[in-house]
Amino acid sequence: MRVILVEDQALLREGLAGLFRDAGHDVVASLGDCDGVEEAVRQFAPHVVVLDVRLPPSFTDEGARAAATLKSAWPDMGVLLLSQHIETAHSVELAGLGAFGYLLKDRVLDVSDFFGAVARVAAGGSALDPQVVAALLNRSARQDRVGQLTQRELEVLRLMAQGMTNTGVAKQLVLSERTVEAHVRRLLLKLDIADSEDANRRVLAVLLHLGVRPPPLGR
Repeated sequence: MRVILVEDQALLREGLAGLFRDAGHDVVASLGDCDGVEEAVRQFAPHVVVLDVRLPPSFTDEGARAAATLKSAWPDMGVLLLSQHIETAHSVELAGLGAFGYLLKDRVLDVSDFFGAVARVAAGGSALDPQVVAALLNRSARQDRVGQLTQRELEVLRLMAQGMTNTGVAKQLVLSERTVEAHVRRLLLKLDIADSEDANRRVLAVLLHLGVRPPPLGR
């Protein structure tokens, strides 16, 4: 896998580069800010670009805005945002496009899960941090339809929103795939969301229900 890293903290940037290289991936460019990232993408055609949300010069949302620019120009390329804190203003809306992930930086400590998320994003799927999903669910907890869900259905919904397939949800919750399929059918029915086997559309449907308006598909 070809990877571009964009992280202003040199120590973290080198640490991430080492993790990717140790896992057999090719870090084709390592940048401290967004300047030159588009040129690097044109030159190296990476499978995934990993960016910090807060980058120079203002350390606010440069990474999120760069991610939006990259997804507009290269919609099939994987883009993974990393952040110290939950910031949903720009980044979560990109999840509706697919091939996008947003993780808190401490998720990197679980190397296996982190690389699983990276691989999912590079393959065109989605990977949303569980804390981000929980924050969105909590924000919409007063909605009547969400309130109709059982605790197990909420657990399945959170994992769906992270980009997991029914197989992945089954492994995570130690359930049979048939049981998970039944939970998914029931919760989608309760939320008035059309059932779909397309993982990206499942995430998109969940985000739409939670009040996050993603950019139009196919833009």
